[in-house]
Order: sequence, then structure tokens, then C-alpha cells
Amino acid sequence: MSSELSSLARDHLDRVRAFYDAAPTVAQSGARAYRRLLAHYYNLLIPAGASVLEIGCGSGELLAQLRAKKKTGVDLSEPQLAVARARLPEAEFFAQAGEQLDLGGRRFDVIIISDTLNLAADVQRLFEQLRGVAHDDTRLLINFQNSLWRPLLSLAHALGLKAAQPQNSWLASSDVLNLLDLGGWSPVCRHGRILVPFRALGLDWLANRWLAPLLGWFCLTVFIVARPARASADRARTVSVVIPARNEAGNIAAAVARTPHMGAGTELIFVEGHSKDDTWAQIQKVAAENPDRKIKILQQTGKGKGDAVRAGFAVATGDILMILDADLTMPPEDLPKFYAVLASGRAEFANGVRLVYPMDEKAMQFLNLCANKTFGLIFTWLLGQPVKDTLCGTKVLSRAHYESVAANRAYFGDFDPFGDFDLLFGAAKLNLKIADVPIRYRERTYGTTNIQRWKHGWLLLQMVLFAARKLKFV
Repeated sequence: MSSELSSLARDHLDRVRAFYDAAPTVAQSGARAYRRLLAHYYNLLIPAGASVLEIGCGSGELLAQLRAKKKTGVDLSEPQLAVARARLPEAEFFAQAGEQLDLGGRRFDVIIISDTLNLAADVQRLFEQLRGVAHDDTRLLINFQNSLWRPLLSLAHALGLKAAQPQNSWLASSDVLNLLDLGGWSPVCRHGRILVPFRALGLDWLANRWLAPLLGWFCLTVFIVARPARASADRARTVSVVIPARNEAGNIAAAVARTPHMGAGTELIFVEGHSKDDTWAQIQKVAAENPDRKIKILQQTGKGKGDAVRAGFAVATGDILMILDADLTMPPEDLPKFYAVLASGRAEFANGVRLVYPMDEKAMQFLNLCANKTFGLIFTWLLGQPVKDTLCGTKVLSRAHYESVAANRAYFGDFDPFGDFDLLFGAAKLNLKIADVPIRYRERTYGTTNIQRWKHGWLLLQMVLFAARKLKFV
């Protein structure tokens, strides 16, 4: 990356600066209503206690409405920043171009570019500069206007319903995604928001809350969340494999024998859950027979797989946490694939997928297969990133991220007895990058499934509807 902007880029920034130096510092009522909508959606994406940097903050109207612990704004225009400083005396503001950003080594949890990306002189360079104020878990939140709305917005400007803007680009979503990749960022998810950007006697609420999630492709505003792209890991991680076991006595020895050593050390954590066979006795026996393996054993006091997983995670010491179902229908030998995804930084949540490779003939009944495919489509829409198989028991994330998921669990509540949706929704709320990891699904060789198809299927559907109101229809 060159140390200086081109003369054309500098000329563009000078024109933008001159325009906003002369522009009103008080927004029109329609623009204020639109920014209130933007603030609502940004507050859903920003974790409590985060430090936030906004690029192109103008007079600080959006920044003032964000719930953040520490706020910083950057803008070209000193007159606009003077208003921002009066509005937010506790915040910091800097008169700079994002393409020439220099904040003295500061790092931020969240970086926002709201409706100003099209004004950038060099978007790729802007994204490259933002890497310098980001840490590994920083999230870059961008919103820009959908190109489909360009004729309507041009008409609104001609009728005096929309404020004038300096000459700007019209970036499509594909352009932004490509420039993020070139600038060293990895997109996490994309959502369309806002169908009616002004007050309309309650019709705006109806359209924006209930229709916009179903018409994301046509929404005025496109939101994209990205994280820093990462190189290969520079150190090995320790691993904790939690194995919930209920009526799985015949699989305990194989679980130990077949689970490979990973990273800087692997511990196995068996959590027995009110079995009717001798699963607990087998766990104790196998742990005693394998002194060379680091094995922890416990019995859950609550009920359900989700409770067992939480009990296991509570005593885990590994950097990376894994779930392995004790029925061993997911081959333990495939666990290093999940480890590699997290250790390399390619994603922050690895989700097992049984629906890619051929599976054993009796591994999954036809109706279960149909239900799993349907849930995958629904979750891809809900989360804004591909999730092909929501109910595969193998899910992997870092202990630090799990602790954040647990700390934010109150947003959804304790609504999932299985644990799969709890982790996926929690990861999505934190804007974690999810990667699907295909595995070859096997028929169980011992015991019978603990799943009750119709009862649990109805419960899962209820959980999806509940979570949709928390993630989409908000």
C-alpha cells in the first residue's frame, strides 16, 4: 500500500470536505427518523461495554444514540465535528480522512461506517487503514444504500425530500464484499433492513419490523458485518472435548480410544445424564483404565443435553471447546478438522454438517433428513450466513467466545434443552464467523436415539419462531 493518496483521491476528499463544511449541521426531520432506525439496528449488533469508532461521524447524531462504553468519531469537516463535540463532550473526535487514519495506536471493539462508504476516495485503502485500529475480535459494521433504490432517492432529491450529497459512488453488495476481501477483512453476515425510512402513521413500524426481514433484497439499507482476516495461528491451542452421555454404556471405551490428541493437549470431559443402563459405571471404569489421558467425569444435576454441555464447559480448561455426541455417529477421528478451523482463524464457530457426504443407510430417517434441511434453510436466512445443518451435535468454539455467549444468554433466555440453537443463536448475536464442517454421518452401533421426533420437532420449531423475533423481527 502506498504511503500517499493519489492526487485524484485527494481532490475528491477536498470536495467532500468543502461540501460538508458548508452543509447544515442540523439534519432534516426525515433524516433524523432514518438515523433513529439505524441506531436501533446498530444497538442490536454492538455488545454492551464495547468501544466504538465511527468513520464519517458528521455531527455525531448517530453516535449519540449508540449504547457503547467509549465513543470516538472521525470526520473530514471541522464545523460538523464542532457540533459533535458539543453533543458528546465525553467522546473523542478527530478531523481526518479514513484513508489517512492515524489514532495513535488506539484499538476498538466496533468500527462503524454508516452511509459514508460511497463518499470514500479509495475504499480498499480505507479498509486497509482500519486494520490498524482493530484487534482480533473487532467487528466492522457497515451500512450503505441499496442500488435498487437509486431512482427513488434521485426523485426524492429532485422533489426536495432528500438532502443533497457530494458526488459519490454507488457500490453494490458484491463490490463491498470484494473490497473487504482486498482490504484484509472477512465478511461475517449480510442483512437488508428498512423499507420505510420515515414516519408514516405506524405503517413504517409495520413494514420495517414485519415485512423488511422477508424482503431483504429490496430493503433500502444493506448491513454487512466483517471481521479481520487472519493468518495461520502462531501457537497450538489446548482442547476440551465434552461428551454428554445418556444410555451410552457401549460407546464410552470407543470414545476415548478414537478421540485423537489435538493441539497443545486434549482433555475429555464425560457428563453422564440420568442413564438407565450402566453408562456411569463404564465412564468410571474407562477413566481409571486410561491414566495416560486427561479425563474428567461428572454427573449432571439438571436435564437435557444442553444442561450437560453447560456443565461440561463449566469445568473445561481448554482454549477450544468441542462437543462430541457419545453415540459416535459423528466419527471422533474428524475432530481435528474442527480444531484446524478455529486454530487457523478461518472462523470462530465450527458447525458439523451431516448433509453433504453420503451417510449410512439407517443413520437418519427420511423425515428427520427433510426437517434438518428445512432448519438449515431457515437458519441461513435468520443468521445471514450459511448454516446447512443446525442439529449436528458437534459444535466447536473458543472458551473465550463461549463465555461471551453465556454472558449474553439473557437476551434469548434459557429456552433450548438441546443446546444446539442456544450456541448458534448466541454466536450470531456476537457476530461470530460460522464455518460448516462436513462430516460422514454413521449409523449408531449401540443403543437407541434419545430424540423424540414429533415432540422435539415441535419444540425446535417453537424455538425458531422465538429466536426469529429476537434476530429478525425487531
